[in-house]
Amino acid sequence: MKKTLVLLFFLLGLSSLYSQNEHQIAAEDLATLSTMEDTLALLAFAIVNDSLEEHRFGSCREMIPRLVTALKTKNSFQYPFERLKSVSIQYPQDSSFRVFTWQLYVDVDDYRYYGAIQMNTPDLQLFPLIDRSANMEANLEQAVLNNEKWYGSVYYNIKEEETDQGKHYLLFGFDGYSFFRKRKIIDVLIFQNGKPTFGAPVFFNATDRRGPKFRIVKEYSAEASIRMNYDELMEMIIFDHLITLNGPHGEGPTNYPDGSYEGYEWTDGKWLYVEKIFHQSSDEAPRPFPVLEGQQKTIFGKSKKGGRP
Repeated sequence: MKKTLVLLFFLLGLSSLYSQNEHQIAAEDLATLSTMEDTLALLAFAIVNDSLEEHRFGSCREMIPRLVTALKTKNSFQYPFERLKSVSIQYPQDSSFRVFTWQLYVDVDDYRYYGAIQMNTPDLQLFPLIDRSANMEANLEQAVLNNEKWYGSVYYNIKEEETDQGKHYLLFGFDGYSFFRKRKIIDVLIFQNGKPTFGAPVFFNATDRRGPKFRIVKEYSAEASIRMNYDELMEMIIFDHLITLNGPHGEGPTNYPDGSYEGYEWTDGKWLYVEKIFHQSSDEAPRPFPVLEGQQKTIFGKSKKGGRP
């Protein structure tokens, strides 16, 4: 009996070791990926920081096929690409996939977004994200999208939840949008028949006659900073309450945080709206730090004034 148990534990150990080795990057491939990452890091830096339009666009065009080539390396999902500082790489808690996103500045009122979803598989399974946000102003919070019709943004957090219909993933993103106004988005990612779909009716507000929202979009003044993230301590989505004021530069009515907070709480498989989270207000709203916020340089590569995006 003891010999049988010893043999059983030995076989289980071998199986676990084989499984680990099966998902490791080979030494030769690791060296190749490191070399590729050096080039990708330079291109990613130029996309965000170069002052010349042709250099930003050229770097972006070159980076896309180079990144795809790197990701075709067996077990590339295990490679973190830590030197791609201006590319956001986000993982859900279950590590079933990761999302690459980055921003390309076109002009003061035009930002384009690029990205891809890489599934956690030894061989590459990749879904490119095609930004179509320029044509999505109508019914944006009720739209169902896919990877070929994506509302582009730079994601800075992912929160997963189990539902009766399977897992859904909240994607928290930043959109530069325009010179006077910025946006933050909470999108909903689900996988149907193995393919990504964006938008699902999970945000409920009892006073909203339009029904549930498929995503949350908050537009605010470029002079302000707002919070929109999942708070692990409170186990809630929290964001600034916005009020509309006339902008000081002739931009017309614009939204500003008023120091109070609202959000959503996960209850019975739904995100239910909470009108007021804190009973006290703050002079300055706390906020998370997405890839393109909290940096010392703007998208133009110039030093920031006052540390604002």
